[in-house]
Amino acid sequence: MADGNKALADIGIFGGSGFYKLFDDYEEKMVETPYGAPAAPVAIGKMGGKRVAFLPRHGERHQFPPHKVPYRANVYAMKKLGVSRIISPCAAGSLQPDVKPGEFVVCDQFVDRTSGRTDTFYDGPIATHVSPAELYCPELRGLAVAAGEKSGIKMHKQGTVVVIQGPRFSTKAESRWFTSMGWEVINMTQYPEAFLARELEMCVVNISLITDFDSGLVGNVEPVSHSEVVKVFGQNISKLQSLLKNLISEIPDVREKCDCPDTLKHARIE
Repeated sequence: MADGNKALADIGIFGGSGFYKLFDDYEEKMVETPYGAPAAPVAIGKMGGKRVAFLPRHGERHQFPPHKVPYRANVYAMKKLGVSRIISPCAAGSLQPDVKPGEFVVCDQFVDRTSGRTDTFYDGPIATHVSPAELYCPELRGLAVAAGEKSGIKMHKQGTVVVIQGPRFSTKAESRWFTSMGWEVINMTQYPEAFLARELEMCVVNISLITDFDSGLVGNVEPVSHSEVVKVFGQNISKLQSLLKNLISEIPDVREKCDCPDTLKHARIE
């Protein structure tokens, strides 16, 4: 799907709150999609010896709140550039006492608590049912954990992220419910972003940078605020950049250890 049938980037990264720049040397490309304009021009540069496309999911000025992010345009733009792997870091809250601010979680499951978001590329005429049972690429997850540990980061190898609608944070009652379910992470953007990447047969990995204890119930601290999220994220941005560099350098050129490239094989009756 890349312009001129030549991939302009191998790996795509979506930046979240507090993460708007990745490269010092890059070119910007505005990508047209059938789903409108993506949140911002895509920055394309080199990292870890590979061509990487970076897109701030909320826009360059954080103008798109979580429920208004143009998820389909963002993901389609990456696919159009030739990207086959998506790295999806995000600021996130913790729901469990053993997952602390400043630590990272590489999620392996999600729970969707959003509403009204357009969450598929397949509106017909062929019914397409993509399974999200193993949404996050196992190969990329393993590489991400190893990359974080190499950078000296406390990594959690798995976790479930519950995705809430936003832009409001959870009530204490909601947070208590999520914690009681055993879910580790709370965020506002993983759905439908990660699922849409799966629909286009891209590998996707989430790296949740924990910035807070959600509504304060678990850590016995003040309830979360957006300013505090951005502050803690900023304090840990160098950790994330180190992890990304280590991860990208270890991603193999060929996808052989996952079924992500074959997502649509069993999703249709034609």
